[in-house]
Amino acid sequence: MRIVYMGTPDFAVPSLERLHEAGHEIVFVVTQPDAVRDRGKKVKFSPVKEKALQLGLEVLQPRKVKGDEAFAERLRQAAPDVIAVAAYGQILPKEILEIPRLGCVNVHGSLLPRFRGAAPIQRAIIEGDEETGVTIMYMAEGLDTGDMLAKAVTAIDRKTGQQLHDELAQLGAQLLADTIPRLGTLKGEKQDDTASCYAPMISKEEGHVDFSKSPEAIERLIRAFDPWPGTYAFYKEKQIKFWKAEATEEPAEAANGTVVGADACGLAVAAGGKLLLITELQAPGKKRMEIKEYLKGNSIEIGTVLG
Repeated sequence: MRIVYMGTPDFAVPSLERLHEAGHEIVFVVTQPDAVRDRGKKVKFSPVKEKALQLGLEVLQPRKVKGDEAFAERLRQAAPDVIAVAAYGQILPKEILEIPRLGCVNVHGSLLPRFRGAAPIQRAIIEGDEETGVTIMYMAEGLDTGDMLAKAVTAIDRKTGQQLHDELAQLGAQLLADTIPRLGTLKGEKQDDTASCYAPMISKEEGHVDFSKSPEAIERLIRAFDPWPGTYAFYKEKQIKFWKAEATEEPAEAANGTVVGADACGLAVAAGGKLLLITELQAPGKKRMEIKEYLKGNSIEIGTVLG
């Protein structure tokens, strides 16, 4: 197959690698423009650009694909059989979707139609889903609304956002490689729009723990936001991040957010009328550490209310 590959973050790297290993002709790779950091002193390549250059592939970085006639013409001249996309970061307009002979296919990190949008991996954990997966789909003008071609499923268990991200990236890469040779003969399945929900982008503000929620909900949030953006609360006006916790059924008599215990087993905090046991945290300017290590050189006052 002649393939144009479009992707940007770490999630999209395994799919590019797998298509290259499978011997497809990757005409060029399209990724988001380089990020400029530290007032222009440092230029950061996307993970996909770094991998493409390692593989000796040409890289294009249009600022906006919509309305960029020069870019569209370059695609037409490339005459790809398929455009393969994984977390590219821009919605492709109709004129681009119609260019490849076999269409545009996307690697999406959820079991569509559930969790369309930018953050399906974290949202699946937050919502307490027992399983999630990846879907290979034809791209349409809507947001993740195209016909589905293939799915792979995995259990969420107690995985963090990072662990699930890495697993789904590999699952998606293999599923894409298995699906592309079947394009043209594989029939797509329409999505049930009534069963869909939107997975909006994650913000740092969402990591601020609301202790009126149940311990189960907070524990899921902590896992979902590991490593970014992390969850946090304020202790004596200083931000403390939480990295691991356990939900308990033990009732809490204190007000939500109150520290009711602190020992080697964890930091016990009232949440939603029960106790949440925080077992790994990070103080300002410090590294992540288990609570038993933290308490060796620090103390947390019982009765303090985390805000």
